Amino acid sequence: ENIEIYERLNRAVVNVTTETLSFSWFFEPVPREGGTGSGSIIDDRGYVLTNYHVVENAYKVFVTLADGDQFEGEVIGKDPENDLAIVHFDPGNYALDTIAFGDSRQLKVGMKVLAIGNPFGFERTLSTGIISGLGRPVRGRGELVIQDMIQTDASINPGNSGGPLLNSQGEMIGVTTVIYSPSGGSIGIGFATPVDTAKRVVPQLIEFGAVIRGWIDI
Repeated sequence: ENIEIYERLNRAVVNVTTETLSFSWFFEPVPREGGTGSGSIIDDRGYVLTNYHVVENAYKVFVTLADGDQFEGEVIGKDPENDLAIVHFDPGNYALDTIAFGDSRQLKVGMKVLAIGNPFGFERTLSTGIISGLGRPVRGRGELVIQDMIQTDASINPGNSGGPLLNSQGEMIGVTTVIYSPSGGSIGIGFATPVDTAKRVVPQLIEFGAVIRGWIDI
């Protein structure tokens, strides 16, 4: 089952790299290598779902496919509150594999999960585990707390961010987002944003570039 899911879906997982801008002593903009992470192709028109923190300060974004072909992309939607973002690139005549959304409302602790990503730059690495907990509030960057996170013991390391967490049918049930680790490496406590959150916000990210939320001014 693991082999079948990996062979069917690994080509839909991409490597997302960025360039950022800094400034010289003469206040000239200088491009620098930024972060790296993972992403899932969710539409064959070139839409990639990833984490916001992967592309947060990006000046340029590049999407690298399984065969090594690289495309320059554009961040077209950001949702810092859920740490999600949409990157779009033009695949031309390239036939893209995609990953389908599942349902995170039916998850149970103990279910098998699979994660595919690019930990430390090792492209399309597969790790497996179970759901260790549900409904976890997890503090992201700054003071934001992301609600209802999925906890898993599937090995997740730096570079996995933005990659898919899959169920045993090969459906995306979450977006791997953050780990708890005193050492910086995997100790079996990782968290993913539920796919139902992504299903709710992705259409708005594509259409508006942001999530339209209600607010109260007190």
